[in-house]
Amino acid sequence: MTDTLFEPSARAQEYRQRLLEFMDARIYPNEAVYEQQMRESANPHATPQILRELKAEAKAAGLWNLFHPHADWGPGLSNLEYAHLAEIMGAVVWASEVFNCNAPDTGNMEVLTLFGTDEHKERYLKPLLDGEIASAFAMTEPAVASSDATNIELRMERDGDEYVLNGRKWFASNAVRPDCTVLIVMGKTDPAAATHRQQSMMVVPSDAPGLTIVRNLPVFGYVDRESHGELLFENVRVSAADVLKGEGEGFAIAQARLGPGRIHHCMRIIGMAERALELMCARATRRETFGAPLADRANIQDWIAEARIEIEMVRLLTLKAAHMMDTVGNKAAATEIAAIKVAAPTMALKVIDRAIQVHGGAGVTDDFPLAMAYAHIRTLRLADGPDEVHKRAIARRELRPYRDAATVTETVAGVSDDVLSARY
Repeated sequence: MTDTLFEPSARAQEYRQRLLEFMDARIYPNEAVYEQQMRESANPHATPQILRELKAEAKAAGLWNLFHPHADWGPGLSNLEYAHLAEIMGAVVWASEVFNCNAPDTGNMEVLTLFGTDEHKERYLKPLLDGEIASAFAMTEPAVASSDATNIELRMERDGDEYVLNGRKWFASNAVRPDCTVLIVMGKTDPAAATHRQQSMMVVPSDAPGLTIVRNLPVFGYVDRESHGELLFENVRVSAADVLKGEGEGFAIAQARLGPGRIHHCMRIIGMAERALELMCARATRRETFGAPLADRANIQDWIAEARIEIEMVRLLTLKAAHMMDTVGNKAAATEIAAIKVAAPTMALKVIDRAIQVHGGAGVTDDFPLAMAYAHIRTLRLADGPDEVHKRAIARRELRPYRDAATVTETVAGVSDDVLSARY
C-alpha cells in the first residue's frame, strides 16, 4: 500500500514495481528452498546456494544497494524513497540480503563511505558493495548495560602507531559467518575525556591475532544464519590509521549510523506485519470452528481491523520520520526516529501474535514464517537501543520547554503561563 501524503516519487515507484515483481517471481517461491538448504547445510551460518543465485539475479536486474544514499554506489534514493522499498523486502526475513540491503552491512557500508580511508574503501567497502563479504558491528557488551553507550568498557589503548584492544563484545551480528571479513568496533580510548568523547570506532579484520569468537548466541532458541557473536579481544593490535574519523568520534559515528538504520528496520518491520496480516486473513477464511469460518467471528474481525489501523498509523509515522530526515536532518527528526523505533516492533509483535493465534498450533511451528518473525522482531525492541531509552529521549524533549520556563517563572504548576498559552 502507499500513502498519498508520502507517496513514492516516480523513480521510487519504478523501483517499487520492479521489486514487487522480483519478490513475487523469485523470493516467495523460493522460501521453502532456502529453508531446505539451510537444514541441509553443515554450517548454520553459511550462505545457501539459492541465496547466492538470487543475489546474482537481483544484481543483474539493477536491484542492488538500493539503500545507499550516494549515487556512486547505488541509485541514490532518499530516505523516503527507500522506505517504500524496505517495507517490501521486510516481508521475508532474509530477503534484504538478496538486494545487498541487509543489516549490519548497510550501516557499516555507510560508515566506511563517510569515514573510511582509501585503504578501507578498497579492502572492505568495495567487496561489501559487491556483496562478496559480510561485516559485523561490535558495540554491545555483556558486562555493562549497553543501552547507555557511555558504559562501554572495551579498552583501546595507544601504543606508538597502534592501539591495543582488550575486552568482550556480544550480539555482533554476522561475526560468526564464514564470509565475515571485517568488524567495526566501538571502545573507550580516553576514560578521562568528556563523557561523549571517550569512545572511538576502529576497523578490525576478523582474523586479527588475539580476536576470538567465543560462541554464537541463539535467539529464542533459533540459530540465525546471520549469527550473533560473542567476541573476546585479548591484546588485539590495530593500526592508528584504522581509527574512523579520529579519536573520540565514536559516539558521533554511532549516532550517524543508527539514524538511517532505524528507518530501514522499521519499514522492514511494517512489511512483516503486512505479511502476518495477509496470512491471518487467509487462514481465517479457510478454517472453520463450530460450523462457521473463523473470519465470521467478531473477535477475529476486530483483530484484522485493528491490525490494518495500527499498520497504517505506524507506516505514516515512519514515512514522516524519513521525510524529515531528508528535509530538515536527523537531529530535527530525533523525536520521530525514536518514536518509530518504539512503535513499529510493538505494533508488529501484536499483529504477528494474533496471526499465530488464528493459525493455532501451526502458528508456532516452522511451517509458517510467523514464529521466526516473532522471535526476530522481538529482538528489535532491544537492538539499536531498547524502548525505554527511546521513550526517555522523547519525554525529555517534551519536557524541555516546561523545565526551561520553570527556571524563569515559578508558578504553582511549575510551568510558565506564557509557554502554556503558546502551546495551547
